[in-house]
Amino acid sequence: MLLPTKDHYSFAELLEIMDRLLSDTGCPWDRQQTLETLKGYLLEETYEVLEAIDQGDPDHHREELGDLLFQVVFQSAIQKREGRFAMGDVVTSIAQKLVRRHPHVFGDGTAETPDQVRDKWAELKNEEAVLRGEPRRTLDGVPPSLPALLRATRITQKAAGVGFDWDSPAGARDKITEELAELDEAVASGDEAAIASELGDLLLAAVNFSRLLGVDAEDSLGGAVGRFRARFGYVEDRLAEQGQQPADRTLDELEELWIEAKRRLPTE
Repeated sequence: MLLPTKDHYSFAELLEIMDRLLSDTGCPWDRQQTLETLKGYLLEETYEVLEAIDQGDPDHHREELGDLLFQVVFQSAIQKREGRFAMGDVVTSIAQKLVRRHPHVFGDGTAETPDQVRDKWAELKNEEAVLRGEPRRTLDGVPPSLPALLRATRITQKAAGVGFDWDSPAGARDKITEELAELDEAVASGDEAAIASELGDLLLAAVNFSRLLGVDAEDSLGGAVGRFRARFGYVEDRLAEQGQQPADRTLDELEELWIEAKRRLPTE
């Protein structure tokens, strides 16, 4: 029998629902999942939350946050089933960390600026690692599984935090010119491995330049991709009105439509 949904559920009731899904009489699909099979869903739900934020729709954002929370609850329930930890332990862990790393709020520490807070956070994080017998290097803690562009941003931010950085964006811009010249040399040589390596260096240099300009590289590239998609769609739509496709036109003709799209469509 299908039970009617309620207008409001508590967090405790959500955990009960999860336990029932994983019980012997629960859902066959849920019971079959493992931490490995859930990894893709966790990543997918994270990106859907980001999309909802960009859309600015509170109802959609609320729904996607719920889907993301479900992934946290689901993984915690699996660990509980294996006798490792439960959702309460996850909540306690993050609460303890937040209190511990905000001594300026919950203790007698002081921090007047966001930079001071960030520096103190990093200091306490390193101290905790040392106490656990896990001395951390500067770039430790940046997950290898992050998308490459975001990982590049986090890596360069951490290096800059200990003084390994240019004094101004001009230095990072010069690095782009240097890396582009090295890429040209690799292309001329025809060495595929060298081309891939130098192209990576060029992209990393661009990320550094973006960071020093105060521009989020991920958002910047995402905007560029969005504009490209919209403009290409405009080109296809104009051609479709004439019963044609891009392959039916010359590159010069497509370029004319592209310029028209740039003129007519918003730049943001």
